[in-house]
Amino acid sequence: MPNKGRGRVMAEKKAETRSEGIDKLVTRRLEEMGKNVVSQIDAQRNPDIILPIRALSNIFFDEHHKIIKLGNKVSHRTYLNVAHTRKFMQTCLVAAECKKIIEQNVTTSIRDLYYAVKRTIPGTEENTVEEQAESDPIIEDIEAALNTLREQLHLVADRKGYVAGPITVVDAGDEIDAARMGSSGWAIPSNVESEIIKFKECSADYVLVIEKDAVWQRLNEDKFWKKNNCLILTGKGQPARGTRRLINRLHRELKLPVYVIADADVWGYYIYSVIKQGSINLSFISDRLGTPEAKFIGLTTQDVNKFNIPKNVTIKLNKGDIKRAQELLNYVWFKPKEWHQEINHMLQVGYKLELEALSAKGIRFISQEYLPQKIGNKEFMP
Repeated sequence: MPNKGRGRVMAEKKAETRSEGIDKLVTRRLEEMGKNVVSQIDAQRNPDIILPIRALSNIFFDEHHKIIKLGNKVSHRTYLNVAHTRKFMQTCLVAAECKKIIEQNVTTSIRDLYYAVKRTIPGTEENTVEEQAESDPIIEDIEAALNTLREQLHLVADRKGYVAGPITVVDAGDEIDAARMGSSGWAIPSNVESEIIKFKECSADYVLVIEKDAVWQRLNEDKFWKKNNCLILTGKGQPARGTRRLINRLHRELKLPVYVIADADVWGYYIYSVIKQGSINLSFISDRLGTPEAKFIGLTTQDVNKFNIPKNVTIKLNKGDIKRAQELLNYVWFKPKEWHQEINHMLQVGYKLELEALSAKGIRFISQEYLPQKIGNKEFMP
């Protein structure tokens, strides 16, 4: 066997071994959770599952690491508490199903898991779960309680993001060159952990994260990634977990700077903040989803005058925008003076604008002038 082929086989075997090790660890933690419940029942005690509190009261911003983190407060989900009984039952059902999935060595979607645990309770007309909105938070509870990831429970969500540019990855044993994926790009899978996705080669200088899929398509068609030697990545709005985890890995493992471009509105700014320091809801894994070193390129409302963007493409702020902007001003992660200046400027002028508004300056203005100038001059927001 050629050395290159032998090396690939050895790498795949190492990945399999690591994956098996993770499976054993997660299975053991699930078993310990179950055994703890059984032992309490045997001792005729009220069964109790201890879970981290995933509420704002137990969230803090780690100033040193610049990410949102989960505190040490815990809650007790007990079977004989009427307010907890249903969720206690659901927690046990989801944990048992996850253990079964891992043991079968298969991966399933969170939608499939919802149907797997949904059943009518004998002697009643009540279902164990009515909507997926009930089972999804239970999965997150188990992740937080066992200090694991949803993907390590063999659960995945719909893929959402895309990448194009000079990087070759090995995806479950198959090599994929993101510079040769045509107009569609490489679709980012839900599970991008190192045992599944490996970085084989990458010559890019940075990663450009784009909020809007339509703008990503414009940059891909213009071969922005080729002319500027970068990776262009979109999460198609609020990026899914797999996309945020990939951004994190590209920065941590390949040392690539991360630049984000989003709409000049409170929702675009929030999307950037989630990419940068994680989210309140998933604070228990912010260290794996957040990229604190990320920089914001734009769009900003201050760019309207700077780049002579026609005022007629701006959008008037509504009451919801104003309320949300005022909330952002109170968030610790929007405390830098640059962000206070931008948000206050938006409130002062009373408008917002989408990335597509740059097309008023020409279809290729964003790829040929706006981005090259901002990146070349390092005109970033913190």
